[in-house]
Amino acid sequence: MKVRRDDWGIPHLWAENADQLAFLQGRVTATDRAWQIEVERLRSEGRLAFVLGPAELPWDRFARRVPLDDTARRCFARLAPATRRWVAAYVDGVNEELRSADAPEFAATAHRPDPWRPWTPLGVFLVQHALFGTFPHKLWRADLAHALGDTSLFTAAGPSGGSNAWAVAGPPPVLAGDPHRLLELPGVYQQIGLACPEFDVIGLAFPGVPGVPHFGHAGGVAWGITNAMADYQDLYREELRRDGGTTWARGPAGWEPVAVHVEHVAVRDGGTEPVEVVETARGPVVDVDRRTGEALSLRTPSRAEAALGFDALLPLLRARSTGDVVDALRSWVEPVNSVLVADTTGDVRELVAGLVPVRDERCRREPVPAWESRYAWRGYAPTRDTPVAGVAVHANDRRPAVAGLGLDFAPTHRARRIRELLDAGAPAEAIHTDTRGPVLTHLLATADVNGPAAELRDRLLRWDGRMAASSVAAGSYAGWRSALVRRLHDHPVLEALRAPSAYDELFAPWTDPLGRVGVALESVVAGLGPAVCGPVATEALADAAAAPARPWGATHVLAPIQALPGGAPAAALDGDTDCVLATSSVPGVSDACWRGPVARWVWDLGDRSASRWIVPFGASGRPGDPHYADQLPLWTAGELIPVAG
Repeated sequence: MKVRRDDWGIPHLWAENADQLAFLQGRVTATDRAWQIEVERLRSEGRLAFVLGPAELPWDRFARRVPLDDTARRCFARLAPATRRWVAAYVDGVNEELRSADAPEFAATAHRPDPWRPWTPLGVFLVQHALFGTFPHKLWRADLAHALGDTSLFTAAGPSGGSNAWAVAGPPPVLAGDPHRLLELPGVYQQIGLACPEFDVIGLAFPGVPGVPHFGHAGGVAWGITNAMADYQDLYREELRRDGGTTWARGPAGWEPVAVHVEHVAVRDGGTEPVEVVETARGPVVDVDRRTGEALSLRTPSRAEAALGFDALLPLLRARSTGDVVDALRSWVEPVNSVLVADTTGDVRELVAGLVPVRDERCRREPVPAWESRYAWRGYAPTRDTPVAGVAVHANDRRPAVAGLGLDFAPTHRARRIRELLDAGAPAEAIHTDTRGPVLTHLLATADVNGPAAELRDRLLRWDGRMAASSVAAGSYAGWRSALVRRLHDHPVLEALRAPSAYDELFAPWTDPLGRVGVALESVVAGLGPAVCGPVATEALADAAAAPARPWGATHVLAPIQALPGGAPAAALDGDTDCVLATSSVPGVSDACWRGPVARWVWDLGDRSASRWIVPFGASGRPGDPHYADQLPLWTAGELIPVAG
């Protein structure tokens, strides 16, 4: 077994067989990301509050209720024997290295990592995707319907959008993209090379998970994904009845017994908190509606089928053609992905990978009554792969292949802009970093103002719409936009929205009305119309004109999530939520960027060594390491580095 590191500290591994390689990948991951993967393990087990304190209790309650660790254990038990052995070898590598891990965060928290269990990588994967799907949007829509009786004002996808991928059929074919997720430090993706006599793959791994599930180049074939925005998670309103020591739920056939037990979440310096874990025939109870007292159960394919799709991971590494990748992904479960794949023969395909249940359309909008049989699942939607003759663009938008699978899609701006840039012959780096997005300055065309407000109006109407960090006009636009969001939020027409949410604080990013007005501003403006928005936009102009003019990058700064905050490198960022360079913030709440491209990649099928990639920080998760954040200046500037594999 050998480990070679390139100039950026990225590990390129070689072993005699796939199992030895998995062991080596686990060991190297624990070397480079010991604290990060320990945090993810604790999150999967609902035990993070024991190490970091009561602020982590909302997550730990959710992880116990879902329950993540038990789902991981069940999914591991259902894996094919060869996959179980391969995952277990990865865990052995992690455990060997963790025994002597000396990450500074362990000393700071007086914590030592526990050994991983064979199913822990599946739990880590679940942590990354438990809130990645659609069910939190249904909580918001329920709040919205209760307050306004109408949900059409808020049609933007919100926190799930931002990712891009495109394929150019060639010859030779080229795939490129940039997945968007929460910006975390250390980063959520790990650049790695994996080679043995069976295969030689470079790609992006999840620290704590073997293989390269989402983005890889195997020499003869390459693949990449975006979120398909499919709706595959349902919430059921449960009527529960307690009778002595037994709990019952009202199902389609009458009252059914329910599995109930209590777990105790230990809190650092704070005792324990009991958490009741309830699971009905639909799924585990994740929350209680404070308005009605009804429990809300969550049904997901991973829990219902005891499968995540890990049996696809080894076949992906061994793939030699687009057909091999398509065949491997037939066993994928969730999250549901839009996939682009190409090989050296020139074959390029797009497909949807994952399970989307067939059921009543109302299930896609809101929590539905558990006792009505019409809302039961009736199998899964068929999917197919289709050839790409010229160019394919995926940007979380409503395309024919996915339109029937979901409800919440990103606006079409990014997809349309990427096609424009491809038609103009722009290189991938220029597409990744394009900062032109939709703006709402048309609201100002007839604003009757004078003095500083008039000067600001005229400046914004002359502005080219590019959200560059150095642009004072972009900063002024952002200031006006935030003022518009706050004034719309406070407007009498939306007063009912300001009532407290009926749901747990964990879901506040989805249910906070100020944030939701910010992320869905375009649809809110369209829905409320000029009679409301025209005067409010003019008032917001006066608010913005009273503030000092600053470049966009003065407030649009990198704000990564850290388990132990502190020491994050500073960076002013180009881009904006609806640009191709979707460096997302929440207008009206904060301009700080909390979500953005967690990697950029370009897979060249004619010459793999010409492929390029970048991550926001670096290969190491250890503060002070030379490769902790050495890629950040290039990532910020929109540059890429060679794959060197």
